[in-house]
Amino acid sequence: MNALRDAYITGVGAFLPGPPVPNEAVEDHIGRVAGRDAVLGARALRWNGIRTRHYALDRSGVPQHSNAGMCANAVRAALAAAGLERSQLGYLAAATTQGDLLVPGHASAVHGELGGQALEIASFQSVCGASLMAAKAAWLSVRAGEHAVAAACAGEFSSRWFRPAFYEGTALVDAKGRLSAEADYLRFTLSDGAGAVVMEPHPHGLSLRVEFIDLVSLAHQYDSCMWAGAAIDARTDLLASWSHAGPAASHAAGAVALLQDFGLLKRVIRAWVGVYLRKVDEGRIRPAGIDHLLCHYSAQSLRAEIVSLLRQSDAMIPEEKWFSNLATVGNVGSASIWIMLEALLREGRVRPGETVLCIVPESGRAFVGFMLLRAVG
Repeated sequence: MNALRDAYITGVGAFLPGPPVPNEAVEDHIGRVAGRDAVLGARALRWNGIRTRHYALDRSGVPQHSNAGMCANAVRAALAAAGLERSQLGYLAAATTQGDLLVPGHASAVHGELGGQALEIASFQSVCGASLMAAKAAWLSVRAGEHAVAAACAGEFSSRWFRPAFYEGTALVDAKGRLSAEADYLRFTLSDGAGAVVMEPHPHGLSLRVEFIDLVSLAHQYDSCMWAGAAIDARTDLLASWSHAGPAASHAAGAVALLQDFGLLKRVIRAWVGVYLRKVDEGRIRPAGIDHLLCHYSAQSLRAEIVSLLRQSDAMIPEEKWFSNLATVGNVGSASIWIMLEALLREGRVRPGETVLCIVPESGRAFVGFMLLRAVG
């Protein structure tokens, strides 16, 4: 049996659709539910600290890109950054919260948009953590010697969820035309785009050796915290999901929209931090040995809470080592970690020998992933 070989990220790509959209123009893009300004809009923007974001919809609500198309653009950018041709790609793992179609999988759609020759593919559907699920599959395919060039991509087209038609005429809107908090906050937090990484068994130029990718689900302890496909009071009963109730009844119940339980989110944050602390106790992560921390979070307020919890321990990585572009590109869900990593490298912040720790918490159902990278020249 052959020994596992190292795998390196040799190229990172990002694709952000359209021009940056400032806070005051958000509802001009996603629309106003019942024709009125959102109740939680201004408050949500204060909480999340996002100043600009990108949408794959134009100001008339017409889509300019597909999720798969954005992912294909990100893969092309990552291949170009690695100095590779499309014909050299042998494996594609694609991640998203929701693809363009319910069936087939997202990877099939991305491959179709990417074109070229036959590929081995894998689809990963979750929320933000789907990016590292796909990355682990690509990493292992290179490590096992099955492929010489593998790509992992992640894309989101969140803004299509936020059009007024998803809410109007449903139980999510009250008699005064006010949208429920479970739906309203997300409309001002999530945005569109895609990112990708390319992995190879040998470095060239500045490359990032993947030391490990650890994925931890706590779904056995928590109900869904961010979900679509069930009404607010029915998400714990999978037999009451939209697929059993039917599309028309589900829409009327508000089960088609993307929703968030903020009370549960507070508890899940502590669970994420608890997993990180166990990694530190086990010696898997050494805070003193981390040069750059890329921690995905949906809002500055959540970052502040995570920092507060970590400062009570001996496992805090100094904030000057944290890197984020949330304020300027928004929360792009599963694509965020690759969009962050692309910016970190493009800005020339990483030197050979330095380490980059990527942490991707997911509020879908209490999941968190860790990826440790070491830069080589």
